[in-house]
Amino acid sequence: MSQRLADMRRNYAREGLAEAQAPEQPFALFHQWFDEAVKTEQAPVEANAMTLATVDSDGRPHCRVLLLKGLDAQGFTFFSNYLSAKGQQLQNSPFAAMTFFWPTLERQVRIEGKVVRVSHEESDAYFQVRPLGSRLGAWASPQSQVIADRAELQALLKATEERFSDTQPDCPDHWGGYRLLPDRIEFWQGRPSRLHDRLNYRLLDGQWTRERLAP
Repeated sequence: MSQRLADMRRNYAREGLAEAQAPEQPFALFHQWFDEAVKTEQAPVEANAMTLATVDSDGRPHCRVLLLKGLDAQGFTFFSNYLSAKGQQLQNSPFAAMTFFWPTLERQVRIEGKVVRVSHEESDAYFQVRPLGSRLGAWASPQSQVIADRAELQALLKATEERFSDTQPDCPDHWGGYRLLPDRIEFWQGRPSRLHDRLNYRLLDGQWTRERLAP
């Protein structure tokens, strides 16, 4: 097994990333790369899938894959249960990192910054466009808590369906959006012989600076 893993490698040779191709502001480049990923990546890859890393009170990092659900001039928005493990971790340490990987394009984007909650109005606006099953699930699931078995979860869902049998579920107070306000965004383009292109943007005194990092 270890030998097979050692032999697994891919030679990245699609294209490069030069400073002349990169705008002064990282959001413009992210929009460009994201739009290309939407057009290029094929199932099961989801262009808006990202790995989110948080830290607990003991300093232990935790990662999971989420979906990006909003992007504006402020930052990157995702939604979750505020009482979940990630919610508790963000309450304790409101900083996070996220990574997007688009294998067809041989690209990766790493983002770091402070995380804040979005308004309840913004959370409710997104909640209302979710499928009914997802809205019911947000009420039914005690996310990250230990449950006995699948039957317990099904029973919680059934009780929730009965609760909202005559009305549409509204957005729970324990559920909503987070926005990561970036102070660092790195764009990684795979290149041959592992000599990848890495352009790193850092927010310093309200201004973005760009630098090249060695691979």
